[in-house]
Amino acid sequence: MSEQQRIRKTRHEFESDLIAKAWKDQAFKQELIVNAKAVYTKELQQPLPDDLQIQVFEETPSTLYLLIPRNPMSMQVNEELSEEALESVAGGAISIINPPTDPTVIVPYGIVV
Repeated sequence: MSEQQRIRKTRHEFESDLIAKAWKDQAFKQELIVNAKAVYTKELQQPLPDDLQIQVFEETPSTLYLLIPRNPMSMQVNEELSEEALESVAGGAISIINPPTDPTVIVPYGIVV
């Protein structure tokens, strides 16, 4: 992935690409499930913070997962962004720390929430 492609990709687009690749490649899917942080690092072509944890869950026909993003209102007013976070915002790069805010999520069974 080129630098320009990486900068223009949103978190949602990046994760959608990972999912599509996992659906096509069983070995990639297993590596993503077992060692998600290494896969993210490789695919993003940049190191991730040491304290960042990434968990991958695979839905089944009888199990759904709901992700409750971090509440943006829970950030303290005096909390400052790191230089790396400022760079990612200024450059339009993927943010692996803040979840997407798109309220429209399509879940299995054709339900739109």
